Amino acid sequence: MKGLELARAYFEACGLPMLRERFPDVLPLLAAGLCGSGSECFGYDDGISRDHDFDPGFLLFLPGEDQVSRRQAFLLERAYAGLPKEFGGLTRGMMQPVGGPRRGVVRTKEFFTSHAGTADGHMTPAQWLATPEHALAEAVNGAVFFDGCGEVTAIRGALARYPEDVRRKKLAACLLLMGQSGQYNYARCLKHGETGAAQLAVHEFAQNAMHAVFLLNGRYMPFYKWAFRAMRELPLLSLHAELIEYLITTDNGEEMAEEKQNVMEGMASDLIDELQRQDLTRAVCGDLEKHAYSVNDGIEDGEIRNLHILAAV
Repeated sequence: MKGLELARAYFEACGLPMLRERFPDVLPLLAAGLCGSGSECFGYDDGISRDHDFDPGFLLFLPGEDQVSRRQAFLLERAYAGLPKEFGGLTRGMMQPVGGPRRGVVRTKEFFTSHAGTADGHMTPAQWLATPEHALAEAVNGAVFFDGCGEVTAIRGALARYPEDVRRKKLAACLLLMGQSGQYNYARCLKHGETGAAQLAVHEFAQNAMHAVFLLNGRYMPFYKWAFRAMRELPLLSLHAELIEYLITTDNGEEMAEEKQNVMEGMASDLIDELQRQDLTRAVCGDLEKHAYSVNDGIEDGEIRNLHILAAV
């Protein structure tokens, strides 16, 4: 059983009945689910993942103290701690008084502030540009099993994807760095005999290509150790995951370098085709740098558009 399935089953079998019996007046104000840090929140957990943080449990979200008092929160914490210690053949680990960082009772505003820097899902353009993308992915991953007042669902909806102007700004930066590293500097570094710098150029191209693919799919790129798996599941350009893996795991000998240059140019061509399909660029060429500036020119908000093209990096 996957971690998300385990959490849902535990909530439905143990958590929800307890809340209905002991906290019927508060229940309509609560939400429950599993999201945040951990492979299980993305559905990527496997046998290896079970060596830590894999046990029955869920997050119980509480609104502000004006709706659920500190006293009520304390009683909910105690009740959560009293839930069955064994479920589905697994044993719950020791919990901190407030439930620990990944399971237990949390204030909704504190959870989302810690991940996205916002208590209610509203963010300024500067906040959108500065917040780490993997943190946003953790704020909206997983699942909500119950949401009495809809607050958690509404916040997750507000954070589900980048505003279009922010997406374009980030995409422009990725395209510019891809062009500089893969279409220009990789070959020049090799001509200079700088094989280490050439490999750095490959990694710069690969990382930004991966990021660009997520942006073109309207998805957040998760923490790097899950990025390849997440990319293989994307509807657009998912095959680029294999090409990126090839680029960063092969050497830079003469024949291989020529092949890698061809792969990068092919990936650039695919990205440009998708940019044009989504009407994100007016440039007509194979130069990613020119497309980067065209994407940036399409940003409607003048303040965001006039920021340095790498402001979102």
